Amino acid sequence: MRRNMIVCLLSLAIAVPQIIFAQTAAKRKLRPSDVYRLQTIGDPQVAPEGNWVAYTLTSIDSAANKRNTDIWMISWDGKQSVQLTNSADAESQPKWSPDGKYLSFVSSRQGATNSQIWLMNRLGGEGKQLTTLKTDLVDYSWSPDGKKLLLTIKTPADTTKPKTPKPLVINRYRFKRDVEGYITQRQPVHLYLLDVDTKKIDTLTTGEFDESGAVFSPDGKQIAFVSNHTEDPDRNINSDIFVMDAQPKAQAKKITSWKGADNGPVWSPDSKQIAYFSSGSENYTAYEQSNLTLIDLAAGAEPKLLSKSLDRPVSNSKFSKDGSSIAVLVSDDRERYLAQYNTKTGALTKIAGGKRSFSAVLPHSTNNWLVMMSEPQLPAELYAVENGNLRRLTKHQDDFVAPLDLATVEGFTSKSKDGNLVSNVLLRPSNIPATQKLPTIFYIHGGPTAQDEYGFDLSRQMLAAGGYAVVGVNYRGSSGRGWEYSKTISADWGNKEVKDIAGAVDYTIEKGIADPDKLGICGWSYGGIMTDYMIASDTRFKAASSGAGVAMVSSLYGVDQYIMQYDNELGAPWKNIDKYLSMSYPFLKADKIKTPTQFMVGENDFNVPSPGSEQMYQALRSLGIPTELIIYPGQFHGLTVPSYLKDRFERYLGWFDKYLK
Repeated sequence: MRRNMIVCLLSLAIAVPQIIFAQTAAKRKLRPSDVYRLQTIGDPQVAPEGNWVAYTLTSIDSAANKRNTDIWMISWDGKQSVQLTNSADAESQPKWSPDGKYLSFVSSRQGATNSQIWLMNRLGGEGKQLTTLKTDLVDYSWSPDGKKLLLTIKTPADTTKPKTPKPLVINRYRFKRDVEGYITQRQPVHLYLLDVDTKKIDTLTTGEFDESGAVFSPDGKQIAFVSNHTEDPDRNINSDIFVMDAQPKAQAKKITSWKGADNGPVWSPDSKQIAYFSSGSENYTAYEQSNLTLIDLAAGAEPKLLSKSLDRPVSNSKFSKDGSSIAVLVSDDRERYLAQYNTKTGALTKIAGGKRSFSAVLPHSTNNWLVMMSEPQLPAELYAVENGNLRRLTKHQDDFVAPLDLATVEGFTSKSKDGNLVSNVLLRPSNIPATQKLPTIFYIHGGPTAQDEYGFDLSRQMLAAGGYAVVGVNYRGSSGRGWEYSKTISADWGNKEVKDIAGAVDYTIEKGIADPDKLGICGWSYGGIMTDYMIASDTRFKAASSGAGVAMVSSLYGVDQYIMQYDNELGAPWKNIDKYLSMSYPFLKADKIKTPTQFMVGENDFNVPSPGSEQMYQALRSLGIPTELIIYPGQFHGLTVPSYLKDRFERYLGWFDKYLK
C-alpha cells in the first residue's frame, strides 16, 4: 500500500508539470484568419444620468464576408452588459435621448435606400423608425429638451438612371475624392430640425455652402456649426464657426475670423463659450497641427489659443461637466494620453497616460471620464477614468487575445546620418532570446502626419507572428514630435525620411536585432511611397511590399485627390517640373532597384490611384526584377472586404518568407 501510494504521488508530481505545460502550449501565433475574430468598439455615448454607456461593436461574418455593427451598452460599474440590436442590418451613431429613456441610432433597415433614424427603448424591444429621408443623412443630435432632432442632410441628387448613363460633367477645382468618386453635381449639406412627435421637418440653412459639425447649445437656444463662405471653398481651408438661434429663418453669425480652418465646435455647459480647433497656418498644408482654441461669446471677446505652446497634436476636445476644464487627447512621441486644460488659467494637466493609446474621451461626472484605449497587446476597450485611475469596463477583446502568443513591444531611439534622433517601435516574437538576430521587416506608417504608438497594431503583430522582428519608424514628417519635425519634409519628399529609416536599419543591425542579410520593408499609402523611395535608395532590402504608393510623382497631378497639396506645396508642374522630377526618382531610376517587390492597390482608389503601383510594377517587370501586382476589386484606399484583409496578410507573409527565409 505504501509503495502504491508513493507511485501515485510520483505520478501526480509528473502529471502536474505536464498539465501546466499543456496550458502554456495552448497559446498559438496570430494568423491571417484571425481577422475574422477581431471585433471593433466605436462611438461610445454616456447616458445622461451616467449609469450606462452605449457603444457600437463591429463583428465579421466570415461566411457572408462582411462586417456587421450592433449597438451595445454597459453599466458604469462594468457589471452588466447588454446587446441592444442583433439584426443583419448595421446600426450606428447611437445617441441617448436627454431623459435617458431612449437610444436613437442610424440604420438602413428593411431594405431602405437611405439610412434613417430609429428610436429604441433602452429597456429593449424593437426599434421605431423616426425618419423617411430621401437623401443622405450626414449627422444628427438631440435638442436638450428632447423634442427635436438637429439633422445634417445632403441636398438630394438627380437619381434618375437612363438606359445609357449620361456623361459626367465636371467643373470643380477639387473634382474627385476617395470612396465618393468623381464630384459632379453640387449637393450642399444643410441643417434641419425634426419634430420628434409630429415628424415635421423645418429648414434651418439654405444656399450654396455646406454646413457641418452642428451642435445644440446646452440651453437649447442656439446652434453652432462650421462652414466656408469664401467665393470658392474648394481652393482654401477658410472654414469658420457660425452661431444661430435654434429656429427656422434665423440669421447665422460668424464668430471666428481666422483665415485658416476653424472646426469642431463644442459648447461649454453654461452655453457661454465654445471650444474648437484652429489650424496653425492660413493656407493648406499636409503637415497641419491644429490648436485648441476657446472663445467667449460675449461681444468683442478674442479667441484664446490654449494648446499653441504645447506644440503637439491635440484632438477630441470635451468640456468637463462643471465647465472648469476641457479634456483632450495629446499625441506625444509614441503615446496618446488624456489631459485637460483649465478654462480660466489655460494650465495643462495630464490625467492618464503611459505606453498606451487613447482614442476617445467623454465626460461622465466631475473629475471622471469615459475613454477608449488600446495597449500593445490588447485592442481597444472602454475604460472609466476616475480621479486619474483607469478601470476597465468592456471585455470584448479577451476572447480574441486569450489563445494568442503576441509579440512584445518596446521603443528605441536611433540617430540618422545628419544627427536627427528618431523614435521607433520594435515588435519581437515572444519566446525568442533577445540575443538572437532575426529577419526584420520595417513596416512604415502612412500619413505622413501620423505616428507609430504603443497601441495594438494588427498588421505588425501579424508580421511578428511570422517570425519577424518588426520595426515602426517615426520618420521626419510624422506627428507627435512638434510642428517643425513634421513639416520639415515639405516639398522635399524622399530625402530626410530615407535618412531616418536608414538610421533605424543601422541601429537594429548594430544592436544585433536584425539579420543584415534578411531585411524587408513594406507599408501602405505614404508607407508605400516610402517603400518605393527606400528600395531605390538602399540595396540592403531583400524583399519589399508597396501598398497604394506612387513613385512617379509628376504623373499624378490631377489624377489623385491631392490637388491642393500639389499647388500649395510643390507649385504647378509647368513651373516647377525639376522639383517634381527630383522627387520621382524611384521610377526614373528604377534600374537601380534590385529588391524583389510586390505592389498592392485597391481598384477604385482615388486617394493614391492604381497607376502609382502599376507604373512601378511595369518598370520592375521590364527590368526583370521579381515583382507582382495585386489589385483588389472594388476597393478604395482602405480595404474593407474581410477576405481581402486576410489575403493581404497571407501575401505579405508569403512574399517575405520566400525572400527572407
